Amino acid sequence: MERQLQGMPDSALLEKARRGCADSFSALYRNHSARVYRFAFEMCGNAPAAEEVTQEVFLALLADMSRFDPARGNLLAYLLGAARNLTYRWLRREQPFLPLEIEDDAPAPGQASPLCPLAELTQKEALDGLRRAIASLPPPYREVVVLCDLEELDYAQAAQTIGCAIGTVRSRLHRARALLTEKWHQEQRNSSMRCSA
Repeated sequence: MERQLQGMPDSALLEKARRGCADSFSALYRNHSARVYRFAFEMCGNAPAAEEVTQEVFLALLADMSRFDPARGNLLAYLLGAARNLTYRWLRREQPFLPLEIEDDAPAPGQASPLCPLAELTQKEALDGLRRAIASLPPPYREVVVLCDLEELDYAQAAQTIGCAIGTVRSRLHRARALLTEKWHQEQRNSSMRCSA
């Protein structure tokens, strides 16, 4: 059954899941849970919160699949929109800006490990600095960076996820990138000051 479901469009999987096919719902989960988790993690900076958000998004979909309307957009944008609402609720409840932590120092699958330990350390510090810069952005700017630059959604999908006009996504992304550039330069200055001390 699993092989038959591979490559099936979301609309067909969702229709089969509505009729009670658990394997179809599992396929939807496999297809989209990693992206929902990444979005939640980049917004919250907290792995347990991202896991909770991901679980709640799919439980809500399972509880009421009729809430998704394919005429309004694709399933991924719908799921990310639900994750957005939950992460904003979490951010309001917890802390407005949490630092992001890197949990695994191992290279990603298929990524070669740098030969030089100094290069590896420099790369890790740069990645840490970028994550801190993204985490320090106000949530409306952070979410467009996560959606458009990290998740690689187009402007229309990001606008659907956020529930705003495409022009709003473009202007927020422009401002967010400018803020990130400022924060990145500040991070580099701070880093070079630490090295020279």
